[in-house]
Order: sequence, then structure tokens, then C-alpha cells
Amino acid sequence: MGDKLTHFDASGAAHMVDVSDKDITARIATATGRIVMRPETLAMIADGTAKKGDVLGIARLAGIMGAKKTPDLIPLCHPLPITKVSVDLDVNRDENCVDITATVKTTGQTGVEMEALTAVNIAALTVYDMVKAVDKDMTITDIRVMLKDGGKSGRYEAKL
Repeated sequence: MGDKLTHFDASGAAHMVDVSDKDITARIATATGRIVMRPETLAMIADGTAKKGDVLGIARLAGIMGAKKTPDLIPLCHPLPITKVSVDLDVNRDENCVDITATVKTTGQTGVEMEALTAVNIAALTVYDMVKAVDKDMTITDIRVMLKDGGKSGRYEAKL
């Protein structure tokens, strides 16, 4: 670790990092998270009987849209030419949750971790929004970067 924070200038003011001298490389990031709920809420999602419609399908689209909107939401993120976004939502009956995985790719001068994290968060928030009428005790949790590759810092894989 020990790296200095790059989003602050010498006087401590926030600024967007200059990436113009970085090499253009293929970059990928994967983030995961989950939304925990009551078993009957999860069954409703899995069975497709939620009043608002296809919870998992709509959350998948919302996650993709969230990744694309990341620089509009997080002030110092660079707008990037995203080349791929995948968002997978898996019903986990053993732990009464929906597990969410987002993978984002680009070819550029900075990574896509924030886009992957945003995709997971927006997908989870969409699940919450679609079934909150029947379960206000849901918990969004365990959101983290699992993989980051490309660029000068190389490959990172989370330790489980």
C-alpha cells in the first residue's frame, strides 16, 4: 500500500487525476455484493410474482445503466469508453439473498473499479426498490472489488 492519495493536489484540494501520460491498456474489474431478505421475499423474486414485475431483469438493466453513469454520480471519476458491462443476479436460497456480480471492461488510461462497484450498488438498490413494499428489513451488504486488472498497478484479486 503506502501510495499517496491522487485525488488531492499539494494544497489538499480535490481534483481529477491527470491520466494523459498513462498507457492505453485493456482493463477489467469485477465487483460483488448481496441483498439479504426474508425467505418469502426471495421466493417472490425467484418465482417472478413481484407486483412491479421482473425484479432480477430490471435490476440487471439498472446495474448496466449505473456503470455507464458512474462519472455523473462520482465527481472525480473519468468518463470512460466502456466496452462491456455484465451484471449477474443469482438467487441464493441458502443465505436468503440475491448475490450480485458486475464485470466492466474498457480499453483506456484508467481502471473501471468504480463502474463495477456502481453497477452492483444500483442493481441492489433496484431490487430493494422493487420489493420494499413487502420487506423493509432488507440489507445491502458485502460490496467489494474482487478483481482488477490492467494498467501500471497490474492485477488485484481479493482474498476470500
